[in-house]
Amino acid sequence: MTEPIFLEGVCKDYLWGGNRLREEYNKKSDADKIAESWELACHKDGSSRICSGGSKGMNLQEYLDREGTALLGTNCSGCKQMPVLIKLIDARQDLSIQVHPDDAYAMRMEHEPGKTEMWYIIDCEPGASLYYGVKTPVSKEEFAQRIENQTLTDILCQVQVKPGELYFIPAGTLHAIGAGILLAEIQQNSNTTYRVYDYGRRGADGQLRPLHVKKALDVTNLRPTAPTVQFPTEKIPGGTRRKLASCDCFAADVITVTSAVTGSVTPKSFQHLLILEGEAKLQTASGSYPIKKGNSVLLPADMGQYSIIGCCVYIVTKMDRPIRKITGGKSI
Repeated sequence: MTEPIFLEGVCKDYLWGGNRLREEYNKKSDADKIAESWELACHKDGSSRICSGGSKGMNLQEYLDREGTALLGTNCSGCKQMPVLIKLIDARQDLSIQVHPDDAYAMRMEHEPGKTEMWYIIDCEPGASLYYGVKTPVSKEEFAQRIENQTLTDILCQVQVKPGELYFIPAGTLHAIGAGILLAEIQQNSNTTYRVYDYGRRGADGQLRPLHVKKALDVTNLRPTAPTVQFPTEKIPGGTRRKLASCDCFAADVITVTSAVTGSVTPKSFQHLLILEGEAKLQTASGSYPIKKGNSVLLPADMGQYSIIGCCVYIVTKMDRPIRKITGGKSI
């Protein structure tokens, strides 16, 4: 009988991180800070570790290599890894201004998919903001010049954020998370980032962190990005649901449970639950499992019906359409 797979995240100690993930989400690391926790990850730079059942202790990539990828579902046919990477991010300081390539460029230059992503703002300090695309159309020449003279932020769209907001970041969009923001990120399974501007910061080695200007000039969309649609909250039995995003790369909703909410995992796709608040019980055909803030749970495709009983908030992610196959630098 198919069982839920509980996962332990991979923690990253980037210089801009804080400690909310340790203090509030029970993430564990020997490092002084935890900038990111990769909650659902199958990547060469980090893979989630299974912390339940007979495969406890195995990382998720090893598990897929051994058991096969049928648990991903028919919409992920042909995938050898998870098609998405899901993170919790605690920005104590500003992140660099950066951009990610699309699939075609990333496959050609980096040999992995591109990176379209979305951010769900869990919490933020008053006045916290992020950068999200350019204000007005910009020429490539002006873009290069502003990088050179360090006036890039003057042409970027800066937005003050509030808890519960969503920001959808298509590949090619200049962006940066600002200081004081705690968020969940759902993205393509890629770790390719082109750093464009970094406030003159130095890494642990004392050297200026490298920039990737040439590649950024190749891939950046220099026209304004459309504002993200903030979908309304709808009532469902036992709670509420709000659609976050649905695209070729992933689909996600945020669910608030006030008593009991039911869901169903079909043969088409796995589902992933990231618990943001509260405590509850996950009830499936295989048994009952306690869940709480910070838990990451993979529900294998075709697991069938499940219920979340209690009071909690979680993001559910799945692939609601067949994933694009990327070969030879092209998406097909």
